[in-house]
Amino acid sequence: MTYDVSDDSNRRRVYRTLERYGAWRQYSVFELDVSESERVELEDELEGHIEPADGDRVRLYRLCEACQEATTDLGTEPPDEQSNVI
Repeated sequence: MTYDVSDDSNRRRVYRTLERYGAWRQYSVFELDVSESERVELEDELEGHIEPADGDRVRLYRLCEACQEATTDLGTEPPDEQSNVI
């Protein structure tokens, strides 16, 4: 999931919301593994934290199981969830 939110307080709310569901990876990028019901709940909550009229945007990329298995990481290992601090 990626996001671009212009207002600092809204951006912090989006970050904190996403942090409850998954791992921060880089700037405005989170990696989540959620059920269908959690995804719907998350989308509903995020809609309350963004202002589309101001150009705010949240983008969700769904990966099927085959796509997840085909993911390749190059370079260093991704950080674990506990080491992600802003």
